Amino acid sequence: MTGRLDGKAAVVTGGSSGNGRAIARRFAEEGAAVTVADVRTDPRLGGEPTHEAIRDAGGDAQFVQTDVTSIEDLRAAVDATVDAYGSLDVMVNNAGVERQLPITEATADDFEWLMGINVRGVYFGCQAAVEVMRVQGSGSIINMSSIGGIRGLENSSLYCTSKGAVTNLTRQVAVETGPDGVRVNAVNPGIIETAMTKEDGDTAGGLVAQTPLGRAGQPEEVAEVVLFLASDESSYVTGHNLVVDGGVTA
Repeated sequence: MTGRLDGKAAVVTGGSSGNGRAIARRFAEEGAAVTVADVRTDPRLGGEPTHEAIRDAGGDAQFVQTDVTSIEDLRAAVDATVDAYGSLDVMVNNAGVERQLPITEATADDFEWLMGINVRGVYFGCQAAVEVMRVQGSGSIINMSSIGGIRGLENSSLYCTSKGAVTNLTRQVAVETGPDGVRVNAVNPGIIETAMTKEDGDTAGGLVAQTPLGRAGQPEEVAEVVLFLASDESSYVTGHNLVVDGGVTA
């Protein structure tokens, strides 16, 4: 712990489980006050709720019930952060889902459900954060994309479409908000051991077999990359999609 986020306040959507949980806890270790914004408090793979684990470790955290398909919920999470901690310095739009279907089997309901979380949630999460960060004249937004945003994956037309949107949205918002002192980047993970990838089964296993490092990644490894983008160490980095995939897209 080096205090790389001392005095900063962050929102992490989907912060109760998986990558979001690891990010929230890592931020707190580095001194950030963290709002865990999620539809549930309990981690999908079990354990103590993220905000409680942070507090028990001596950090500062709060939980705000947040459905990222709701613009009102996203704004409420941002407002609760500013009210509690005085600023919004980091916004991590992490919440996301997957549904593997051949394109000929995907329904309109499948499309609307997945895009509502993966695209709408990120888009309006960015919007809510930008409105505060522009006034401050500073801030870092990190969106969770995927290698599915830059290449195809088996039976994942819905997911890849959504993550492609996040990949390019990140570039666009960076261009729009750079003059205001706001940085916007994305992280594009490969196979990371979370509840979601465990549900993917054979597809996840196939990608691990193609990965030069020969293993799946861990949420804590994603969190270290997000920490870099959140911190002042990346002060000249914006509009970038940082791949964290063990080399599989290489």
